[in-house]
Amino acid sequence: MRTYRLKEVALILAMLLIPTVAGAKDDSPRFEAGDGKFLLNGEPFVVKAAELHYPRIPKEYWEQRIQLCKALGMNTICLYTFWNAHEPKMDQFDFSGQNDIREFIKLCEKNDMKVILRPGPYVCAEWEMGGLPWWLLKKKDIRLREQDPFFMERVDKFQKALAEQVSDLTIANGGPIIMVQVENEYGSYGTDKPYVAEIRDMLRRNFGKDVTRFQCDWSSNYLNNGLDDLIWTMNFGTGANIDQQFASLKEHRPDSPLMCSEFWSGWFDKWGANHETRPAADMIAGIDEMLSKGISFSLYMTHGGTNWGHWAGANSPGFAPDVTSYDYDAPISESGQTTPKYWELRKTLAKYMDGKKQAPVPALIKPIEIKNFDFTEIAPLRDNMPRPKTDENIRTMEEYDQGFGAIYYSTSLPELKSEALLTVNEPHDFAQVFVDGKYIGKLDRRNGEKELTLPPCAKGARLDILVEAMGRINFGRAIKDFKGITGNVTLTVEKDGHKWVDDLRNWKVYNIEDEYDTYASMKYRPITAADRTAGRMPIGAYRATFDIKGKPSDTFLNFETWGKGLVYVNGHPMGRIWEIGPQQTLYMPGCWLKKGKNEIIAFDIVGPREAKSEGLKEPKLDQLQVNKRLTHREEGQNLDLKGEKPVYAGAFKPGNGWQEVRFAPVRGRYICLEATDAIDGKDVAAIAEMYVLNDKGERLSRDPWTVMYADSEDTKDVNRSADKTFDLQESTYWQTAPGAGFPHAVVIDLGAAHSVAGFQYLPRMEAEVPGAVKNFRIFVKDTPFKY
Repeated sequence: MRTYRLKEVALILAMLLIPTVAGAKDDSPRFEAGDGKFLLNGEPFVVKAAELHYPRIPKEYWEQRIQLCKALGMNTICLYTFWNAHEPKMDQFDFSGQNDIREFIKLCEKNDMKVILRPGPYVCAEWEMGGLPWWLLKKKDIRLREQDPFFMERVDKFQKALAEQVSDLTIANGGPIIMVQVENEYGSYGTDKPYVAEIRDMLRRNFGKDVTRFQCDWSSNYLNNGLDDLIWTMNFGTGANIDQQFASLKEHRPDSPLMCSEFWSGWFDKWGANHETRPAADMIAGIDEMLSKGISFSLYMTHGGTNWGHWAGANSPGFAPDVTSYDYDAPISESGQTTPKYWELRKTLAKYMDGKKQAPVPALIKPIEIKNFDFTEIAPLRDNMPRPKTDENIRTMEEYDQGFGAIYYSTSLPELKSEALLTVNEPHDFAQVFVDGKYIGKLDRRNGEKELTLPPCAKGARLDILVEAMGRINFGRAIKDFKGITGNVTLTVEKDGHKWVDDLRNWKVYNIEDEYDTYASMKYRPITAADRTAGRMPIGAYRATFDIKGKPSDTFLNFETWGKGLVYVNGHPMGRIWEIGPQQTLYMPGCWLKKGKNEIIAFDIVGPREAKSEGLKEPKLDQLQVNKRLTHREEGQNLDLKGEKPVYAGAFKPGNGWQEVRFAPVRGRYICLEATDAIDGKDVAAIAEMYVLNDKGERLSRDPWTVMYADSEDTKDVNRSADKTFDLQESTYWQTAPGAGFPHAVVIDLGAAHSVAGFQYLPRMEAEVPGAVKNFRIFVKDTPFKY
């Protein structure tokens, strides 16, 4: 038996006592939820996060953008990860160049910025398919964002690949990542706690059990999928009633830290709609109020950046494709310039620096002009078609292993002795129809167009349908968005007083992938005078070079004279162009330009009016040129409700939040809400969201809804049209134009007849609730209303 000396005994006792000493300090790095606040290494920490997306910013400018955020007074960078960018083809992962997320996070760490990681798998973000890879759709029966075995297997593989890149950068490992988000706004998609729980478990396995995990949703739906072991955060926009947004969370978790995980600084733009802006004062007031109450936030977006190439998504219900610019009316502009919003925000955040000075604002990039230049070469599409495939039936792009670009379908027509109706079910997203090379017309998915009249023709005449795919829908249930022609093509002719429908078959199919090599490898020839004489030049790829004599810098390439298509400069995919606007220029980072000659290729699916461009010092993001009305009321049209009997008449209560009315079931397809006055006594009415309930009290799907009529819509400088009442976005709204007196009415086609028994209404989110409806009537009919 060993005998211990007195010193040894004392040492052993001391070692045994160390872990049990009351109040012993834990020096391990950690971030956690404390009693009503976040704790960083045991000390209170208010998250002031700037949302940035690394794929939307040139890698060469990443650090400058991070420094701009730090100079505002932010202490954290919040970022999504984009699965489809990292895994463009199944099992082929890319974490290089623009996708080098590890390098981006290391730059955040270098600049003393914490990181909030949002790895999806779904991110929304107005990004193609919400970040999900298109190749998932090759399995046509896949269930996205559900416990579909194939979907979950692929999610787990991506999360493991991502974790291999950055899991060692969590705070538990001494890195800057303080929180990891589980899924994204799932309450806007469905109610499925087992699915959300499985995503949580994946992240726990791949990123470690010590990392703090959270989920974000809206105050109206966060409880639908809220998991007990996750932190709950809210998303809402500038101007919102902040106390009301957190009221439910305070009730259910009185000791929880409060955080607005997406405080929307502006909004995104859609092709064919006004450029979106939001007042700086509303943003500043909201941030000031949250910080004064110790509420954490992430400003979405602090800097938006650019949807390079084909990465811009589309919104739903309906189909509303997003533009290339993701400027978002953010404090830092698309090209990294400081805006008036930036300086106002910096002034406000200076009050919340805990005695520290804000970092200096880094040098900005001075834009340059590039002299007007002409495109000199053309590769007409008809002369540069790829080798065709043959198919009896129509198939989508995905079935041909094509993710992006255009697809060309061709078949022979029977003899048409008179006009015939061509029906394309459905073209996704912009189709042009030709007979024997002659242009017949276009079918624009945004407008629900599916039919064209074909002229008489001889047997064997060639029918060509050229379909360009735009971004896949990124929000709601419609994210399962196939491209090309997604159904069939029929011909309806009249014979002997009867209509005959012929399903067209035996197609040749040409796949035109959106890749630089596709356009660069085409056979070019000089542009001729004949190419310029038809008013619109031929469909195809156009090539030019332009010179930069001095040091390259940022510029904005002008495409006002072009039709519709995609642009590449020095091999870089710059994004989409479309003459309808509102965006007319493309941001061209100087870091991707060269001194001397630079190559530019523009593939125009419609054909330009003039093949030229120039570099401007300022972008053109608000130049809207559309042929259709922005409102849902024809000239001289007035809703006639005389003789109509309302199914319900009543008054909404003052205040924020959802309100619901029920009534005896009535069958109908068309519903009208008529507002006769407003709670504030003014002449403006506004509705943020609305739902119709069936006889079981269930919300009807709004995917097939269309606005038939609205008496007034404020679309002069903003997009407050009636379709905002069912766009799945609680911070956007229909609002009538100032000066248009009551009554105000909106009529919705539900898409089919239903047994209607209730109505839900959400007013605007601000504390003052501008335009809140007071007295109202609801009408339901099987037949259209009279005007």
